[in-house]
Amino acid sequence: MQQRDQAICLRKTDYSETSQVVHLLGRDSGVLRLLAKGAKRAKSSTGGAIDLMSEGDLVYIPHRGVSLGTLVEFTETDSHAALRTNAARLNTGLYMIELVGMLLADVDPAPEVFDLLHNSLARLAQPDAPPAALLAWFQWRTLRNVGLLGDLNECVGCGHAIGPGSRGVYFSASEGGLICTSCEAHLTEKYRLDPDALAGLAALIAAATGRKTPLPDEQAHAVNRMLAYHVTQTLNKPLKMARYAIKPVGRGK
Repeated sequence: MQQRDQAICLRKTDYSETSQVVHLLGRDSGVLRLLAKGAKRAKSSTGGAIDLMSEGDLVYIPHRGVSLGTLVEFTETDSHAALRTNAARLNTGLYMIELVGMLLADVDPAPEVFDLLHNSLARLAQPDAPPAALLAWFQWRTLRNVGLLGDLNECVGCGHAIGPGSRGVYFSASEGGLICTSCEAHLTEKYRLDPDALAGLAALIAAATGRKTPLPDEQAHAVNRMLAYHVTQTLNKPLKMARYAIKPVGRGK
C-alpha cells in the first residue's frame, strides 16, 4: 500500500546506472531506505534524481522484511540551492543531515527531529544566519531529542551546579554529562571544557527557555567541538563531515 509523507534526503547511493537508493527522513515515518528505480533517467516517473538536503512530498511503498522500500514519487519543494553556493553553509547542512542519519533508527518516527532539521536548513539559507551558532543549537537539540544528552548545568556525579564561571569542568560521553573538578579524577574518558564552551552551553540553555541570548562564534565553535566529541564517542567514529563543519582549536576564521 502506498504511503505519503514529507521528507528530507539524508543520503543517496547509486544502485545501478539509472537507479538510486535514497535514505529519507519522513516526518511521520522516520528514516526510510527506498529504491528509486530509474531516478537518474532524463524522464523519470519518480521525479528525477534526489539531491542531499532536498525536501519534498513523498509517495512510497514500505519495505517488507529486510528488503528496501520503493520510492513511487518525490516532488521537490525545496532544493536548498542557496546553501550550495557557500562552503560553510553547505558543510554545516551536510553535517546536520549526516548526524540525523546516524542517530535515528530506521522507521522510527521522530517528528521533533524532522521539524528541527527542516527549520534549521531554512534558517541556514538566510544570509544573516551564523552557521556556527546554528549548528551548536542543532547538535544540542538533536542529541537531547534522541536521549543522548541531559541537562548540562550540574555535575552528573555529585549534582554540584556548573555554570560559565566554573573551573576544571569536563564532559564525559560515557557519563552523559558534565563532571566537576572533584569528580573527574577517576574518569579516563573525558573532554576538558574551556570558558567559551561553558558560556556557550549557558547561552543554549537560556535560549531554550525563550530568552534571546547571543552565541558568539568562539563560544559556538567550542560547543560544537564538545558535541562532536560526544557524537564520536557515541558512534565510535567521527562523522565524515566533522572535518569540514567543526572548526578545530586554533584555526582562524
